[in-house]
Amino acid sequence: MRDTVRIAGILVCVVMLVGKLLMSSTSVPVQANQVSKAGPARAQLERGRYLVENVAICLACHSEGNWKAGGRGLPLPGKRGAGAYFPDETLPFRIVAPNLTPDRETGLGAWTDEEIGRAIREGISRDGRRLFPVMPYLNFQRMSDADLAAVIAYLHTMPPVRSSLPKTPVPEPFKAMIPPPMPLTKPVAAPDMKDPVKRGEYLVAMADCVTCHTPVTEKGEPRTDLTFSGGRLLKGPWGTIHSANITPDASGIPYYDEKMFMQVMRTGKVGGVRQLNPVMLTDYFRGMTDDDLRAIFAYLKTLKPVHHRVDNTEPPTFCKRCRGTHGYGERNRQP
Repeated sequence: MRDTVRIAGILVCVVMLVGKLLMSSTSVPVQANQVSKAGPARAQLERGRYLVENVAICLACHSEGNWKAGGRGLPLPGKRGAGAYFPDETLPFRIVAPNLTPDRETGLGAWTDEEIGRAIREGISRDGRRLFPVMPYLNFQRMSDADLAAVIAYLHTMPPVRSSLPKTPVPEPFKAMIPPPMPLTKPVAAPDMKDPVKRGEYLVAMADCVTCHTPVTEKGEPRTDLTFSGGRLLKGPWGTIHSANITPDASGIPYYDEKMFMQVMRTGKVGGVRQLNPVMLTDYFRGMTDDDLRAIFAYLKTLKPVHHRVDNTEPPTFCKRCRGTHGYGERNRQP
């Protein structure tokens, strides 16, 4: 029971953390799909494909992944976008990522564009259920109307796959952790995409980097003071690791330059040698454009440096900084 309460607290922490990071954002309504009656243009479909597959990486959660040697979590044949049981073993109950393909009976084929958009940006399912915030709709509220329309247009074009999965049964004790409805009230415009930092911030929110790269305490208390500093436990078919500190602090990635960052994101290897754990999902992110990767790096350089040493090659030890247990934990001091 103590572990269940602890994990519940962790989930609350994630919700509160993301919510706090978004408090300065403008709440906006779900707009109808901006697709002409003649059908979506090729550019819109390509933008939607890019966001679904390489930025928001929807298929990473909504597909049954191949986590065997060399599979690196990519969708199994015939399972692309067809839904899956969320593989994170730290969750206190089983989360189901539903079928995103346009199958009319088991997927989104019978959903309207507005219903799909509301699920993505407001976390409200077609049947009125509030989605559990493992689905990062708190971040997707930032998604511009044009990008939302592109995502929806692309989802309509995916090959339909019949894949019947149950709805996520949220146990009663955890229903209180679902944030209240956040109705959106005006259109969402994209940020100034010519500004690398604003562009990078937008993309980092879409990719939900903050959730994995921010630690939580054993009590589930929000650690907004350690945002992006790593140390969060990630346990699943990929193994057991703790996320990396990606702030510019000496304990993070200050030695990265733009070229190195892009190489890591393209290859999944640091220095061309050390292979990152596949839970980093660089096999999806490597498809991002050079301009977008440069923008993400530009934004990461503006993050507040946070001293928090995390090393998965070292035996786990207690960390006085995040109150967790991870490699090099003993080298961190209380602030």
